[in-house]
Amino acid sequence: MPVFAFKALNSSGAVTTGQIDATDRPEALRLLDKRGLQPVSLKENAAATVPSASKNKAKAEANYDKGVAAKPAAKAKEDAIPEGPIKMKRAEVVMFTEELSDMLGAGLQLEPALKSMESRQELGSLKSVAYKIRQEVRDGMNFSAALKRVSPSFGPLYCSLAAAGEASGALDTILKRQAHYLKTLQELQSKLILAMIYPAFLVLAGIGVSVVFVTTLIPQLTELIKSTPGGKLPLPIKWMMAVSNHLGQYWYVYVILLIAGALFFKAWKDNDANKPTWDRVKLKMPLMGPVIASRFYVQFLETMANLVGNGLPLLRALELTRDATQNLSLRGELNRVIDQVGDGRAFSRALIRTGAFPALFVDMISVGEQTGKLDISLRRAAERYDKELNKDLQRIMALIMPTILIIMAGLIGTMAYLMITAIFQTISNLGAH
Repeated sequence: MPVFAFKALNSSGAVTTGQIDATDRPEALRLLDKRGLQPVSLKENAAATVPSASKNKAKAEANYDKGVAAKPAAKAKEDAIPEGPIKMKRAEVVMFTEELSDMLGAGLQLEPALKSMESRQELGSLKSVAYKIRQEVRDGMNFSAALKRVSPSFGPLYCSLAAAGEASGALDTILKRQAHYLKTLQELQSKLILAMIYPAFLVLAGIGVSVVFVTTLIPQLTELIKSTPGGKLPLPIKWMMAVSNHLGQYWYVYVILLIAGALFFKAWKDNDANKPTWDRVKLKMPLMGPVIASRFYVQFLETMANLVGNGLPLLRALELTRDATQNLSLRGELNRVIDQVGDGRAFSRALIRTGAFPALFVDMISVGEQTGKLDISLRRAAERYDKELNKDLQRIMALIMPTILIIMAGLIGTMAYLMITAIFQTISNLGAH
């Protein structure tokens, strides 16, 4: 059995050295963990053998390990870890990312940082996530692959960015930017929910008033006009009553058609063959299209700046950034850029030839190429597009309320106008007779 020489920290922070028998390195790490030791270094002693005395010692150590594992606290900890993927809320993902990026930025290695997160009481269920990720990392798995296996809540974009951070040695920086990005999304969702509360009440009130108009007031007015000598229904009132009667008789047909249409649309856009088309349509949507494009520019530029700034070749940085791009239409454009850069064309010239990137975007990258400070230019461009993204979001938030008010005012105002017109026409008919 191989013998591993270790140097580790015990629970009190003191340095402990020694040897441990294990079948492989992951098992040696697990045995040290059961003893409550945090490994600093672990090397296999190839020249060491395990004679009979050593075997007895190994058995004693195994019994010791079993005794330690049998302790109630350790057993309770293992039992508290759920099996299978762990679902997390967005706030928990943000907290995990912030905690881990802060510790990595302070100089801790990945495994000790995850170990530290396990011992923090305030992290709650995140301790289980940190524990399972640390076990996967210690067994030789990449951090990004461990994230994907432990929890689907991290998502493809998060895992791709983590892979880019691992490749560039800038994992703490990329995680910090990802934490900022997730917090921005969280704040945006909160603002959107708060901003939609009042319009939602307006919409419900408008629907309620419309129902009262169509089901009660207009039928009563119609009967009044019909009972009046020479009374005639205005043409808009006739149309409205015809639509109301039709919907009253066949409303279930329209509900079925609406549900069927929604299911068909979902099946269409979820089809792998149609995803590039749907992603292309999203980029052309009014209001939302510019937001999606600006968010891509910010993510692309920040990731490229981190990768290039940490010494990765431009082509490799582009490949990692492409893998972190979720919009398949934009990913296709990046594939064209990668092909041209791989053929020896300048980065800015490749962007120009695709025709999918704005002139300002290309110009700022061209300046970085000419000055030899591409990472700085990329970061400045990211800051600029980040400001544009905030402006676009504020513009959308500012347009929500007036748009809903105008729609509801138009709907209710039209009904009120028709009723008043019908009443005046009835009065005129009465005066004529």
